[in-house]
Amino acid sequence: MAEVSLNTDEDQCSSAKKIKIDNENVSEIIKNIHDDKFCLSNFEVKQILQNNTLRKQICIEGAFKDREGSSVILFEKSEFSDDPACLKKQLFNKDTAVRKLYSNDVYGNYECFALKECNDLKLMLIHPATQKHIDKFKRKQLFIIDETYELYKKVTLPHIESSNLSLQWVYNIMEHKAEQDKIVYEDKDEKTGFILVNDLKWSGHRNTLKLIALPFQKIKSIRELNASHLPLLKNIRDAGIETISKKYNISASQLRIYLHYQPSYYYLHVHFAYLMFETPGIYVEKAHLLSMVITNLELVPDYYTKAVLSFVVAATDPLYTKFIEEGVITEVKPEFDEVEK
Repeated sequence: MAEVSLNTDEDQCSSAKKIKIDNENVSEIIKNIHDDKFCLSNFEVKQILQNNTLRKQICIEGAFKDREGSSVILFEKSEFSDDPACLKKQLFNKDTAVRKLYSNDVYGNYECFALKECNDLKLMLIHPATQKHIDKFKRKQLFIIDETYELYKKVTLPHIESSNLSLQWVYNIMEHKAEQDKIVYEDKDEKTGFILVNDLKWSGHRNTLKLIALPFQKIKSIRELNASHLPLLKNIRDAGIETISKKYNISASQLRIYLHYQPSYYYLHVHFAYLMFETPGIYVEKAHLLSMVITNLELVPDYYTKAVLSFVVAATDPLYTKFIEEGVITEVKPEFDEVEK
């Protein structure tokens, strides 16, 4: 997906490139703000949805004075360059100032004030933001679900089938209607083919490489996989590794290749990420290595209709309520209050 540019100057606010948002009326939303100019000085903060200090990321709900509807804005600090010449220019120069906080033996802590070019932020804007968008980004309690296949059929699958989150952005990529400049590989075979495309949040730097493989076969999630899908999965693995090795000089042993369960959207996709990049969603309660998925299906052809799959569900998520009703988890009082401003 395309990145979003940022310029906070009141007289020269940059155009926001389109971003993936879960809404049926995409064209109307793009016309509303994403193909127009907007100024952050017109934004009024309503509440901080979450402040992730580990990822240097903050998510805010608010509204633009000159626009109807709520907005969600996500700021994230950009990663450092791994080019020594670039670092020399941005950090190690006479204009970079340091201020000592304290020192102890050989260790010293300082505040560092670098050039403006080194302080850029990534920005993702959702407008108009529905309550679903706001709830998605709001910090919330998490719960582990040990899902049997019976629970999947009774609870999870009906939820998936009733979900109204649009997959049009996926179909636009598959049908060559959008993001063609982001495609790095394509195999058009109907059964084993797929498209390898840049992930939404990848900046293009090798050390944060993140790609997604989208198969032409329409499969909802890992739960639908069986031995008949092995040729597809192996083709994604082999062709994806070969493409990334040639294009980005990253070997198979330096790639983390995995699927999510539960996924963020119900169209089977495989993540390819540089092993040294600690991308979100790599934890054991969410990520399933493609190599293990293939091995499981080779050993037990219908493995994913027999296995217990554990995943995290968040409070306020529709699945959370459904699993409470089934007695799978017990509702507890929130441990924290919303932070409002």
